[in-house]
Amino acid sequence: MKHLAILGSTGSIGESTLRIVETYPERFTVVSLAAGRNVEAAFAQCQRWRPRVVSMADEPFAEALQARLRAAGITGIELVYGTAGTVRVATVPEANFVVSAIVGVAGLEATYAAIMAGKPVGIANKECMVAAGEILMQAARQRNVTLLPIDSEHNAVHQCMRGGAPQEVRSIWLTASGGPFRTLPLENFADITVEQALKHPTWVMGQRITIDSATMLNKGLEVIEACRLFDVPAAAVKVSVHPQSTIHSLVQFVDGSILAQLSVTDMRLPILYALTYPERVESNLTFDMSSLAKLEFFPPDFARFPCLRLAYEAAEAGGEHCIALNAADEIAVEAFLQKRISFPAIPRTIEQVLRQTPHRRPSTISEVLQADASAREIARSVLAAG
Repeated sequence: MKHLAILGSTGSIGESTLRIVETYPERFTVVSLAAGRNVEAAFAQCQRWRPRVVSMADEPFAEALQARLRAAGITGIELVYGTAGTVRVATVPEANFVVSAIVGVAGLEATYAAIMAGKPVGIANKECMVAAGEILMQAARQRNVTLLPIDSEHNAVHQCMRGGAPQEVRSIWLTASGGPFRTLPLENFADITVEQALKHPTWVMGQRITIDSATMLNKGLEVIEACRLFDVPAAAVKVSVHPQSTIHSLVQFVDGSILAQLSVTDMRLPILYALTYPERVESNLTFDMSSLAKLEFFPPDFARFPCLRLAYEAAEAGGEHCIALNAADEIAVEAFLQKRISFPAIPRTIEQVLRQTPHRRPSTISEVLQADASAREIARSVLAAG
């Protein structure tokens, strides 16, 4: 029986994880939840799952949830909040698997704490791996802790890698849909609206990741994450635009063989894979083979998607450049969503921040968070200067 701690329980990955728990009650139970600011959803999850510990973003949200629970006569749930609360959720002694699905670096300290506590972690938070992947992977190796990718592309790579030894891998291919602007003339990019950018052709996701998919910065973050998870150089991680989104990733081996992973575009499948690894369990997430009737692959256009170029440059530089890439993007995307900057201003902002980023390699989580805060300040200054 897996006793789960879920960081980001009210987000899309968290809710999909809970649907998996509901489907396989004999395999999984919920021990603790980090629910952010969504008091209504957190209350519903407390009613349904009766976790031992629940963390909210800060004290007012925890107090609001406490009032709801008290009014409903629900007792026995420890309520905590903030970073310390999230760490508490991730390190509850009863939990023997942690799902890390908090967006951004907000879940970094809790993810690190889970690893240090010797708990296997399912990583659905690419920002943690981009900002502090070297530190997290080193800690996992030292404590013999398993880190399993939930992000669909890296989960697919993990599955393909089971077909050979690590030293037999020549290259990893991550596929990208190309987003909504794959064929839009470049001269029209300055007129792209928030509403247009939020219409992803394949996946239904949160706002930031949807914009990141439109700029292909999301794929760039995945390149860095793949380097960390699978211990390969950036040059060995390729990106191919695959509009059908049927093949999630491919791995090419030294003998020329290529293994590809295909499945439905449903995040429950990679979550189930991570939760049950190394076993595979039966599910109803079946793949329609008729979707293989058309498979297209194109090289990415770096002129159209400069964010992807910037991500490769950050991957080569390493250290604080990867941290700054993610931090600057988050600030720039927020400004775009608020309609304060244009779509092309997102990569321009990131590039200016990277130019001002020192060549340093943080060795602690505290140093990572300091570098992240510094990059955000630089990004805000860049935006303020216009």
